[in-house]
Amino acid sequence: MKPNPSEGSECAPPSPKRRNPFKRFSRALGPGLVTGAADDDPSGIATYSVAGAKLGTSMLWAAILTWPLMACTQFMCARIGMVTGQGLAQTLKKKFPGSVLIVISISLLIANTINIGADLSGMADAASMLTGWNDRMFVVTFAVAIAAATVLFRYKRIASILKWLALILFTYVITAFLTGPNWKEVVKATFLPTWSGGHDAWAMLVAILGTTISPYLFVWQTSQEVEEMKSEGLTTVQSRKNAERPELTDRKIDVGTGTFFSNLVMFFIILTAAQTLHKQGQTQIETSKQAAEALLPLAGRFAYLLYTVGLLGVGFLAIPTLAGSSAYAFAETFKWCQGLDETLKRARSFYAVVILSTLVGAGLIFTGVNPVKALFWSAIINGVLAPFLMVGILMVAADRKIMNGQPSSRLALGVVGLATLGMFAAAAGLFIF
Repeated sequence: MKPNPSEGSECAPPSPKRRNPFKRFSRALGPGLVTGAADDDPSGIATYSVAGAKLGTSMLWAAILTWPLMACTQFMCARIGMVTGQGLAQTLKKKFPGSVLIVISISLLIANTINIGADLSGMADAASMLTGWNDRMFVVTFAVAIAAATVLFRYKRIASILKWLALILFTYVITAFLTGPNWKEVVKATFLPTWSGGHDAWAMLVAILGTTISPYLFVWQTSQEVEEMKSEGLTTVQSRKNAERPELTDRKIDVGTGTFFSNLVMFFIILTAAQTLHKQGQTQIETSKQAAEALLPLAGRFAYLLYTVGLLGVGFLAIPTLAGSSAYAFAETFKWCQGLDETLKRARSFYAVVILSTLVGAGLIFTGVNPVKALFWSAIINGVLAPFLMVGILMVAADRKIMNGQPSSRLALGVVGLATLGMFAAAAGLFIF
């Protein structure tokens, strides 16, 4: 990913400008696609389903609004990783004292662990609906399998698996089409929205913002850029510094595609719930399981199966991201040996956080904790943490010294600044609602 020593010589390779556009696009897809897809985890699917059930198509415009905000924030995190050669917590250390990083890491761990528990609950419900077997058995099975795979597989294999799992999200696009929506009404609701301004509308907007722009995605995106470079043999920070323009362009394509895909899926999940549940007056849906069960008589068995299978796939995609982001934050804060390419023996503390977060999340289900209430508290932690973390990201991204003379553009800083203000408003809204 760094400058080619042969560049400018007679033996320089052919210009990449002639590369097949489709091949370049497919090769560009990587960390950004995975991060975007991981945003649509089972708890996110539940949130979007509730939005469609309660408010119909009136919240479809939120998918359009949040895309540029999410894309710019995620690309800023990617740029930090590519230019500095370090993870997010490591760069934040240059701006904030260690005590602040410890608070951020602990808050992130708590929120992610609760989210993992809710996601495992959603996955177990989906598996139980498909097989008729006890859901508690699936909770343990999925938790152990995901933790073991994260520890045993190396980065390239994990990245490849997660990249292919992103395709499972297309099930929600297909499900929406099966409900037979009136596309004229859909377009009108999307681009000429109405806003009731009531309690439910404001609360749902807060929930969507908190679900879409999440702290764990910031940490994961930045760390995956470092992992990509490590996998290419750039094992020292010095060798990873700076990024060429084509590399940054490729990552823009990657992040833009991943976040667009994420918001597209959000759009179709809201639409599916609006076309089926809301139209039938079933507005009190609280979980993805209830949404799937309600779909069966309204949209048919095929739509029900697609929705349920999708829950399983996105769970396997999101949980390693949640647990991994916590591990990266702690490892960078306390200077542990870290990385998905490291062995368990060399990075015991790093993998201990992955295992602990996954298994404790599974254990929450057996304590009788209500997944919906747990997600509410997780949203509060994320809602409060996200804007403060975004302020730190803005400070790092604008610092020419930290960014090695490659800071983010004023436009990008402006958009992420706007997103930060929106997240502060969302955080305030969480307490109000």
